[in-house]
Amino acid sequence: VKSALCYRGEKKSPLQTIGEEQTQNPYTELLVLKAHHDIVRFLVQLDDYRFASAGDDGIVVVWNAQTGEKLLELNGHTQKITAIITFSSLGSCEEKNQLILTASADRTVIVWDGDTARQVQRISCFQSTVKCLTVLQRLDVWLSGGNDLCVWNRKLDLLCKTSHLSDTGISALVEIPKKCVVAAVGKELIIFRLVAPTGGSLEWDILEVKRLLDHQDNILSLINVNDLSFVTGSHIGELIIWDALDWTMQAYERNFWDPSPQLDTQQEIKLCQKSNDISIHHFTCDEENVFAAVGRGLYVYNLQMKRVIACQKTAHDSNVLHIAKLPNRQLISCSEDGSVRIWELREKQQLAAEPVPTGFFNMWGFGRVNKQASQPVKKQQENATSCSLELIGDLIGHSSSVEMFLYFEDHGLVTCSADHLIILWKNGERESGLRSLRLFQKLEENGDLYLAV
Repeated sequence: VKSALCYRGEKKSPLQTIGEEQTQNPYTELLVLKAHHDIVRFLVQLDDYRFASAGDDGIVVVWNAQTGEKLLELNGHTQKITAIITFSSLGSCEEKNQLILTASADRTVIVWDGDTARQVQRISCFQSTVKCLTVLQRLDVWLSGGNDLCVWNRKLDLLCKTSHLSDTGISALVEIPKKCVVAAVGKELIIFRLVAPTGGSLEWDILEVKRLLDHQDNILSLINVNDLSFVTGSHIGELIIWDALDWTMQAYERNFWDPSPQLDTQQEIKLCQKSNDISIHHFTCDEENVFAAVGRGLYVYNLQMKRVIACQKTAHDSNVLHIAKLPNRQLISCSEDGSVRIWELREKQQLAAEPVPTGFFNMWGFGRVNKQASQPVKKQQENATSCSLELIGDLIGHSSSVEMFLYFEDHGLVTCSADHLIILWKNGERESGLRSLRLFQKLEENGDLYLAV
C-alpha cells in the first residue's frame, strides 16, 4: 500500500513542511497491523526480525517485522501494561530462550517465553504498580521499580528490595558504574548500590547512597550518555548532565526559550510560556551528541563543544514523545499530533553566525544562566547553532498520537499509536526489488524462466 504523504503547508506556521515529492524519504509503502483494541504504548525488539507490542488493553502481541504477520498473542494481564523488557533465559545445554517481562497496573509482572507464548512465571507480590523494568547485564540481574525497588535474578528469585520510597514511584532506572543504579522518583534522583554475595555474606543487599535534589520538577526522562555520564530532563525543561562516577553535575540548563520580544515573535512567546512546551519527554544520544525532545521541538547538544549545535523549535504541531538516532546523521521523531518525521543533521555553511537566545543550553559553566549575560543579542555569536535539522520525510498514517517507534535496518520502521494501530513502514525501492527477485525465483522454480546461453 502506498503511504499518503501529505502536504501540510496550507496554514502559515513555524512548522517546517515538505511537499508530496519526498525524494529523500525511503518509506513509501506501509502495512497496517491490527490486533490491539486500546492505546498501543510500547514496542520492543526481540531479534533481527521480530518485535512485540503492548499497551492499555493488557495484551502483548509478537510480530514478524519483515512480513507484518502476527506470530503470538500473550494474554494474562487484567489491566494496562506499564513496562516491558526482554532478556535471555538461563540456558542449560540447549539454546537460550528469549523471555519477555511485562509489568501491569494489575500489580503483577509476568515472564513469558517469547517463542511459545507460555507463561514462565507470574509474580504477584507487589504492593504497587511496577512502572519500570531494567536488566543489569554486568550483574546478571533485573530490577522492577514501583513504590519500592526490587532486585531479581534470572531464575526469577527475589534477591532483595528497598523499603517504601515514595507514593510517586520510580519512573525510570538506569545502570551506572560501581554496581550502582539511578532511580528517578518524582523530582529526586536516588543512587542505589547493589551488594553482591561475598565470602562473608551469602545474601544480596541494596543500599541508598545518595539523593540528588537539583531538579525543581518531576523528572520525565533519564538515559545513559556513555559509561561516564547520564542525562535527565524534567517537566519544566531542566536538562542536567551528570557524572556517572561521582554523581556531580557536569552541566545544567532550563531556559530553552527566552521570551524577550527582540528574540521571538509574539506568537512564539505565547506558545513558549506554556510549561508543556518545554517538558523534556525523551532523549537519545550517540557518541557525539545528546538529542532532546523538548515540548514540540528538537535540540541537538554536542558533548565535545558543550553547546547546542542545532534545533528545531517547532518540529511538530504537538509534543514530541519519542526520538531515535538513525545512521547517516538522521533523526526520527514522533508526536502527539499523529505524525512521524525524519530529519537530517546538516552542517551550515560558514556564514555570519545567527543570534541565538542565551537560554539555549548555557553549558559553559555550572549552575543557572546569568541574566546579565543575556542583554545584548549581538554578543551571542559564539552560541550560534552550527548545524541545522532539515526535514526529509513526513510519514502520515496514524489518526492519533504516535507513542513510540522501532527502527529495523533491514525491515523498516514500526510505529504504534493511540489509534490502536501499528504501522510497518517499508522502504519502497527495497521492497520492489525484493518482489522482483521473488518473482524471478518462482519463475525459475516452475521452469518458466529460460536463460539464454
